Amino acid sequence: MTESELLKIASSFNIDGKPVSATPWGSGLINDTFLVKTANRSTPDYILQKINDSIFADVEMLQSNIVAVTSHIRKKLEEYGEEDIDRKVLTFIPDASGKTYVKAGGRYWRLSVFIQRSVTHDTVNPYYARHAGNAFGNFEYMLSDMHDALGETIPDFHNMEFRLRQFMQAVDEDKAGRLREVEYFREEILSRSETMCAAERMFREGKLPKRICHCDTKVNNMLFDENGKVLCVIDLDTVMPNFVFSDYGDFLRTAANTGKEDDENPENVNFNMEIFMAFTEGYLETAGKFLLPVETENLPFAAKLFPYMQCVRFLTDYLNGDTYYKTAYPEHNLVRAKAQFKLLQSAESQNDRMNDFIASVMDRHQQPVFNKVK
Repeated sequence: MTESELLKIASSFNIDGKPVSATPWGSGLINDTFLVKTANRSTPDYILQKINDSIFADVEMLQSNIVAVTSHIRKKLEEYGEEDIDRKVLTFIPDASGKTYVKAGGRYWRLSVFIQRSVTHDTVNPYYARHAGNAFGNFEYMLSDMHDALGETIPDFHNMEFRLRQFMQAVDEDKAGRLREVEYFREEILSRSETMCAAERMFREGKLPKRICHCDTKVNNMLFDENGKVLCVIDLDTVMPNFVFSDYGDFLRTAANTGKEDDENPENVNFNMEIFMAFTEGYLETAGKFLLPVETENLPFAAKLFPYMQCVRFLTDYLNGDTYYKTAYPEHNLVRAKAQFKLLQSAESQNDRMNDFIASVMDRHQQPVFNKVK
């Protein structure tokens, strides 16, 4: 799409100022993003995004979720007496009809105010891990009293029972004739299946609530100011009802891995306890204000659940002939699955240390814990 076409799309929203340039922005893998600059310094610049409606099919639901969440956060920040609120929550711009998205060129687009003097970081170290834990925990905390009903933008995204059903169907069909290669992993997956589906069972039994979660907790999904302080959480497409295990466990799956997600040498892959402790300390500092004991005590379960879930997903795709994830070579998904399984094993070996650390943090916060998943 040409720059003039992008500027025309930006102008279809109720913006301040005249847009004069549109250039690619960021390195996101899902949505195409552009920085739209306006002619006058007194008017804001904007972020224009093409929404990937092949992943987020219900754009109306998607934007309704985002508007509800950002509006609630803005209200909470006002209640807290925060300053510079426009830099601490995303602001989406409506069009003439009041919708926060438009359709142009057969695709859906949205526009938000660009937050000046902000940066993202891709580095994962204890400093940023603690900031991430604190920011995502606070994000959940601010939304813990929100009563708006949000939809699932990606149904069953982190539903372990659903992922296992997909896996077993792939095993039964063996479309690519690869079952013999994954026999060992099939047995290992099935031996843990009952334990790893504990969250869904506890939810049905009324023991575990669903919260409003981010569901894509990465270090680069936060904006920092010029002094290194977190401004706000961004990339809100996956915000939806889920267990807090999603935000906690999925961050650690990537950040606490000493190797690569597709590391060909499993010896490189281990669970980094230093990252675990930093993230957990930051997370419980904020999320500990509202979490139930059943959620807190089962955080080590979440740290194991997500490498297990991703291993299942990679194996499923490998058995199906690599139809979901992009692959660089025929065994790529199998290599990924092996790396995730090694991460799972390493996390399992640290289970007692994780429990002890969380108990010590909660003792400092004087919060009781119980009902952990064995």
